[in-house]
Amino acid sequence: MSVYIIAEAGVNHNGDIRLAKKLIDAAKYAGADAVKFQTFKTEKIIGKYAQKAEYQVDNTGNSESQFDMVKKLELSYDQFTELKNYCDEKEITFISTPDETDSLDYLANIGVPLIKIGSTEVTNLKFLKEISKKGLPIILSTGMSTLGEVELALDTIYEQGNSAVTLMHATTDYPTMAEDVNLKAMVTMREAFKIPVGYSDHTLGNEAAVAAVALGSVVIEKHFTLDKAMEGPDHAASMTPDEFKGFVNAIRTTELLLGTGIKKPTKKEEKTIEAARRSIVASRDLDAGTILTEEMIEFKRPGTGLKPEFIKFVLGRKLKNSLKEDQLITLDDL
Repeated sequence: MSVYIIAEAGVNHNGDIRLAKKLIDAAKYAGADAVKFQTFKTEKIIGKYAQKAEYQVDNTGNSESQFDMVKKLELSYDQFTELKNYCDEKEITFISTPDETDSLDYLANIGVPLIKIGSTEVTNLKFLKEISKKGLPIILSTGMSTLGEVELALDTIYEQGNSAVTLMHATTDYPTMAEDVNLKAMVTMREAFKIPVGYSDHTLGNEAAVAAVALGSVVIEKHFTLDKAMEGPDHAASMTPDEFKGFVNAIRTTELLLGTGIKKPTKKEEKTIEAARRSIVASRDLDAGTILTEEMIEFKRPGTGLKPEFIKFVLGRKLKNSLKEDQLITLDDL
């Protein structure tokens, strides 16, 4: 099964549905399986006196509150319905993260295939219960979380009868530095909870996602934008459409490199075996009736004859036919 690649549009539409549609087009162009947005009512998730996160200050300055910044990035439910329909037309899966109950109900009603939960909600157990009751598959990001917090979140979800959960390792910092990625934590969660894991990539390059796929990630998510210089909290740490296309190609190439895990020669190796492997041959001209000893045989190319491992069936046997130096020794000669 291929790695599921989510193009995280998030709020990089800047509150403009025309930009949101262009992001959908870009995600389709790049080869993503799905494009994801964030659905919320700002008044329900952010207090008017909440301060911005450090990365938000770095990317947007400190002249406005977190509430004012996020309010500008809000789209209406009608607009999200329009985006869902546009995704259907473009044949790319629409996903959006609900940040409160009304948005959760709305998204479930318009038929999203799964619920993606952001890292901010890992400890919001009441909301996790409401999400779980929808009966949809859940992808849960775990940035900022301890293993114990993740365990409690999973227990809460399971208690509602929902076991279709994929955990996403993440570092909630934009961009994430290499020393803070800690991909082995993804492996730790898979081993601890025995469920699929993925990686939400906030680094600037492809390397972390490629490594995550090599470690067994089944889902990869990454932010993308039409222009890194646009105003907003996430643009600077996002990929352009062409960069995202290269990102998708790198992941697909990694999947090819990983292969099936079955150790056997490839079709091309099977042809190479004949030229490169060795066979049992006569070390010199030998007459019929000769009893074969070790000094009478050598292992040389081509590999079309008896393999060296079959020497025990050759030594001590009498030749029925005379052989020339370097001639393959076959069972018919014995």
